Amino acid sequence: MEILASRVLFRPADYARSIEFYRDDIGLAVAREYGAGTVFYAGQSLIELAGHGSPAEGAPPFPGALWLQVRDVYATQSELEGRGVTIARTAKQEPWGLHEMHVTDPDGVTLIFVQVPETHPLRRDTRND
Repeated sequence: MEILASRVLFRPADYARSIEFYRDDIGLAVAREYGAGTVFYAGQSLIELAGHGSPAEGAPPFPGALWLQVRDVYATQSELEGRGVTIARTAKQEPWGLHEMHVTDPDGVTLIFVQVPETHPLRRDTRND
């Protein structure tokens, strides 16, 4: 099997509010719009909000979170606060070395904004270790 592309797809309860959140509040750029949906750039991935269909009745909430790497999580927090975005958990360094901040989207999905310090193993070439 060869995976050619991937994206996260949400069917939000309030499509217009979710568009406003991802486009205006968070500040993601629109990759494309197609009549009943909008696709946003999210680093090397895409987030699609489908205005067609609806969340499955009785379906559990999104079981995970979106992990969004940024250069400076503290500057990102200030930027989002300046736009009026509620910060669910303020930026701090975690025991595993990453700096993280949480925001919740209109449907309860957690967006984890992550800063990877230069000394963290995720930034190190381990091929010669």
